[in-house]
Amino acid sequence: MGRKVNPNVVRIGLNKTWGSTWYATKADYPKALAQDLKIRKLIRERLHDAGIDDVKIFIYAKKIDIEVYVARPGVAIGRGGEGIDRLQKELKRMLKQDVEVKIKEVVKADLSARIIARTIADGIERRHPSKLLMLSAKEKAMMAGAKGIKIWISGRINNASQARRIKATGGSIPAQTLKADIDYAEETAKTTDAGLMGVKVWVYTGDKTSVESKE
Repeated sequence: MGRKVNPNVVRIGLNKTWGSTWYATKADYPKALAQDLKIRKLIRERLHDAGIDDVKIFIYAKKIDIEVYVARPGVAIGRGGEGIDRLQKELKRMLKQDVEVKIKEVVKADLSARIIARTIADGIERRHPSKLLMLSAKEKAMMAGAKGIKIWISGRINNASQARRIKATGGSIPAQTLKADIDYAEETAKTTDAGLMGVKVWVYTGDKTSVESKE
């Protein structure tokens, strides 16, 4: 079963934590969840070029705090902070509530499954060879200190007539060991000639039994 479930979900409480912190009654839960998803969608659209690793949302009675972990904080903040100011104003208009957005840098971006998956998906959309994208990402991750990495790309690879899956692996991924710190992400590449292509990435950085900051 270790290979059939999301590695992030099964490790919550051990070495992973929830991506959002808020409370809602049973009646209000659908509305609160929809709001959470709208926030994440807007942030990923506006800060796409910053290399987003994670978004943490904390909703209080009169305020919403958002922490965005990115590989390129300068791109997210913008010149003189205009980028982050514009994003905060847009979120305030959408949510009709006070919002504070904090940008935090991910030091080891080459170990982030989300950033790796998104980089590969962007490369596929720009028609770069899928195999070269995988091998480059694998080498960078291993050089950055990963103990294991696994990358899958599924779809009509290189505009082939039939869909298939190609893989790149390095080191080991102990999926069934719960204390193993495995970062997992999946992204979709939208191509004009081959349709949608899926990218999945697993990164193993060692064993961990507590939640630590990504900074």
